[in-house]
Amino acid sequence: MPKTKTITLSDKRHGLPFSKGLLAQSFTATGLPPSMAYEVAEAIQNDLRNRGELSITMNRLKDLAEEYLERMTTPEFADRYRRLAAMSKLDSPVIILIGGTTGVGKSTIAAEVAHRLGITRFVSTDSIREVMRGIFTQDLMPALHESAFDAWRSLRVPTPHGANPVVVGFREQAAVVATGVKALIERSMREGVSLVIEGVHLVPGYIESADFPDARVVQIVIAVEDEDAHRSHFYIREVQTDGLRPFERYRANFANIRMLGHYIEDLAREHHIPVIHSHQLDQTVADTLEHVVNLVLVDE
Repeated sequence: MPKTKTITLSDKRHGLPFSKGLLAQSFTATGLPPSMAYEVAEAIQNDLRNRGELSITMNRLKDLAEEYLERMTTPEFADRYRRLAAMSKLDSPVIILIGGTTGVGKSTIAAEVAHRLGITRFVSTDSIREVMRGIFTQDLMPALHESAFDAWRSLRVPTPHGANPVVVGFREQAAVVATGVKALIERSMREGVSLVIEGVHLVPGYIESADFPDARVVQIVIAVEDEDAHRSHFYIREVQTDGLRPFERYRANFANIRMLGHYIEDLAREHHIPVIHSHQLDQTVADTLEHVVNLVLVDE
């Protein structure tokens, strides 16, 4: 049985071996189905072996990848691959903030975006709030000890005339959590590590990208226009968490959740932050990635 020809990356330390699996994974970041991504990666590997090109630079490999994506898929995937490769060469971290009201699918979308961009640091604002709750007692900071749509219950001062108490309570909670978000962004800047943060507390206007000159901060808001589709997300969430996040609690507060969604979306438009309307998960992830890459590379 003939010995398999090993391909090495000549500009990598100690001549690391070429990995068909890693190349295929980089293709799936463009939205290419895994089976097709593997097929393209295998075609490149076979071509290199057939021509005896067993030592290859990363630049040469990227050129081949673009060529084969053009030939075997569509120019759209080749262009996405090219732009994602350009993002990997940035000299400062990318900070992606994905906001929106409760139940629009932020965490699922954010996790997929982080995975496709190869970003390993991923945090939710609920986690930040949970940490802050351990530091500040309910008497000291009651807004932290309620859900976003329930924060109005902890208000200790009268609501201004004409103001909506649900929005006022939420604003108070979001302002406190924003302090923790800013601290995480500053740490990522110091360490030069990219970061994805998702959560209802990422309210447009509370965090300004200009405050973080050593990072590329991109903020996006996710929205679900159809009320029935939005409501169904909570039922799915209850099933997926074995009842730890009960549907009935969210159903009872659904009007407040929708109200906060409209408030966040209005602020997004006011601050020129993209609002992505989620209808189907794969398409929403693709649209979110498109916005992130376009905004980051425009700044570059």
